[in-house]
Amino acid sequence: MKWAHTLRDFQHFLKIERGLSENTIINYTHDIEKLIQFIEDNNIHHSPLTIDENTIQQFIYEIAKILNARSQTRIISGLKSFFNYLVFEDYRKDNPTELLEAPKIGRKLPDTLALEDIERLVEAIDLSKPEGHRNKAILETLYGCGLRVSELVGLRVSDLFFEEGFIRVTGKGDKQRFVPISHFTQQHINLYLKEIRPFVKEVPEFSDTVFLNRRGKQLTRVMIFTIIKRLAEKTGLKKNISPHTFRHSFATHLLENGADLRAIQLMLGHESITTTEIYMHVDRSHLAKIMQKYHPRN
Repeated sequence: MKWAHTLRDFQHFLKIERGLSENTIINYTHDIEKLIQFIEDNNIHHSPLTIDENTIQQFIYEIAKILNARSQTRIISGLKSFFNYLVFEDYRKDNPTELLEAPKIGRKLPDTLALEDIERLVEAIDLSKPEGHRNKAILETLYGCGLRVSELVGLRVSDLFFEEGFIRVTGKGDKQRFVPISHFTQQHINLYLKEIRPFVKEVPEFSDTVFLNRRGKQLTRVMIFTIIKRLAEKTGLKKNISPHTFRHSFATHLLENGADLRAIQLMLGHESITTTEIYMHVDRSHLAKIMQKYHPRN
């Protein structure tokens, strides 16, 4: 069994059996390709069925010299999934990564923006250009609904249920959820859809896509990053921000204003509430206020 053939089968398994997103499959693929490259560079003659624990441990030692703990952990996770797949399909009887231990990493607290920073970014958008109203609607949707960038670029007109006050979001693994959307955010999307988008010559296959580029195609993730980076530079914002910063700000601001953690979990589309709980640690001053208000000794 050759590596390239096995890797293709693994990709199909991840997509069809596990329903993972394209981006997640790409990340898994890169992890396995690093192992394949290591084997080729060192003239190691092992197939996916014969590679042993010692060889994989050598590979981990090598990547530890150039990658941080977080990247090492992700690669080890990818390798474990790959060999679990081989065991599941009865190609192997054992998993050579079973005893591998990932390095300990602390949970990184997300970067957030103050409301004033968000307002400055939005105000810096040049509305004299056609894409200005689109970009404003994009920022308001990211912050107003807490979307991932992949969820934003994939948002469809048929996903907008404004009368009911919700949008349908397709998240990781093609899992769908309904997220509330405020009238304020609806107004900016409607302005773009009714006044700007009709003048864009859309490509037929993207006729149902909400946000289009000037060529009538779906915006890329990179383009959203670029829009936000340029606005940060224009306003002199020193923070290193991305589309995900608006998602973090959405969750943090909801929590600060008394929202229920379970509700935030549902809106963000987190499978586990432990993922959402990280926002409990973002604003220590908020926690101090809760202590002062509710603890009987205060």
